[in-house]
Amino acid sequence: MEQSAASVPAALPYYVAFSQLLGLTVVAVTGAWLGLYRGGIAWESSLQFNVHPLCMVMGMIFLQGDALLVYRVFRKEAKRTTKILHGLLHIFAFIIALVGLVAVFDYHKKKGYADLYSLHSWCGISVFVLYFMQWLVGFSFFLFPGASFSLRSRYRPQHTFFGATIFLLSVGTALLGLKEALLFKLGSKYSTFEPEGVLANVLGLLLICFGVVVLYILAQADWKRPTQAEEQALSMDFKTLTEGDSPSPQ
Repeated sequence: MEQSAASVPAALPYYVAFSQLLGLTVVAVTGAWLGLYRGGIAWESSLQFNVHPLCMVMGMIFLQGDALLVYRVFRKEAKRTTKILHGLLHIFAFIIALVGLVAVFDYHKKKGYADLYSLHSWCGISVFVLYFMQWLVGFSFFLFPGASFSLRSRYRPQHTFFGATIFLLSVGTALLGLKEALLFKLGSKYSTFEPEGVLANVLGLLLICFGVVVLYILAQADWKRPTQAEEQALSMDFKTLTEGDSPSPQ
């Protein structure tokens, strides 16, 4: 039976709740790892480096994932309100991730370490730049009033694809960084099931699970936010205003 526009798919709330449980657990386990085995976090000390993994997990993993789920969770609210929330979550994620990047570059400068030589750092900078560009283009097309209806419609699939891709790349980059941090500190002891290594491996699995659940929710076509009747009317009016013709009844 076809679901009505106002209905919520029966399984969706459970998957969303599970994703939030996983996401919060990822942040908590990251904090526990840094607190138990890395001395905690601080800006003006040798612990400054630890700001980096915590901020990147909070911003580029947890908040970015939540921003992607906004259109699945808020199904009956006004479209513009949902857009603004989607954009704000991405802004918060970007700012927190930027703090994490500043922390690691500043730490390297103080210690005299080289920058941007590892695969993790190359992937990280690439993903961060892509994330910023994705936000700028998305703002220009969907929140700034200048883009035409047809231009928005043509770009929307690309925006959705690159959003999910950047999130997936963020999870992969976090896994690279986690492995790099373990090898730097533990070295050959990593293979002896050191407690820190075991906890970090659990964190890696949690990162993968969070990413998979978020992407699964996004992949379900029947879980997409339904178009409300008033939104359809506004879209038709917007197309008429920006393109000067009557929209086709599709």
